Amino acid sequence: MISTLMVEEVLYSMPLPYHMPLFRPPSEAEDLIIQVTLGCSFNQCSFCSMYRSKHYEQRPLDVVSEDIKIAARSRPDARRVFLADGDALSLSANQLLMILDLLHTALPKLSRVSCYATPGNILAKSHDELVQLKAKGLSLLYLGIESGSDIMLKKITKGASQQGIAKAMQKAFDAGLKVSGTVILGLGGKAHWQEHIDGTIVLLNSAPITYLSTLQLHLEDDIIDEFQTKFGGKYEMQDDRGVLEEQVSLISGLNPPKPVIFRSNHASNALALAGNLPRDKENLLSQLQAALDGQRPLHPWFIRGM
Repeated sequence: MISTLMVEEVLYSMPLPYHMPLFRPPSEAEDLIIQVTLGCSFNQCSFCSMYRSKHYEQRPLDVVSEDIKIAARSRPDARRVFLADGDALSLSANQLLMILDLLHTALPKLSRVSCYATPGNILAKSHDELVQLKAKGLSLLYLGIESGSDIMLKKITKGASQQGIAKAMQKAFDAGLKVSGTVILGLGGKAHWQEHIDGTIVLLNSAPITYLSTLQLHLEDDIIDEFQTKFGGKYEMQDDRGVLEEQVSLISGLNPPKPVIFRSNHASNALALAGNLPRDKENLLSQLQAALDGQRPLHPWFIRGM
């Protein structure tokens, strides 16, 4: 789940006993965060060091309930809540339904609840369970796609396949849930970039998704050796030009089954893009070509981050 930013404690005046480190999607920066799990139930992706310092656990309902009460006293008008940590959807449907009831009782203006989800956690829920969760206000799932190539998914120890990710996306869509997916540019390095992008195109053209974001690979110092070892063979990082060419190839090949809101405005990106696909495909490609031709400046490395 590399598509995240650490929450700065200064963003919140409420006295919640957060278990650090704490992460959330960039779009949840102003939202109330409730930790219902700690860490990540999978925690083996070779590119991600977010939760390596934590042991996964499901927080007791009475502890979560107390956090919700404290948060509601501080922000009684909160409209959006993000359920942390890494994959709150690992909780059973019954647990999540009880948490959603507690949130609605404490926050009368609540309009949206979101969380991270792995493909496996989506597939483990029945259609009826997902529909019930949607009816109770869980409306958005953040899904780390990373790549649609089965070869690349194995190299990064994702614990998922192209087919499994596509099934999860379709299952969420069929239940009325919105999915915000992320793809990591540069993940295949210079040797495997084409199969990375080709597989991702096949995946995204096979199942519906509401939001799609791309970001550039950034490896923390404490994960580089593991990434290189699991990748197998020599990994050579893409430069910015290579990443832009990956983006051109990806956008050129995308013909999604449903319109997609596309963004590459994450802080890691060399070039910020925004549009709808397929409607804005030519405009996005034009902006990318301008950057490749040196007519549009790229974000310098020192202001980029995860």
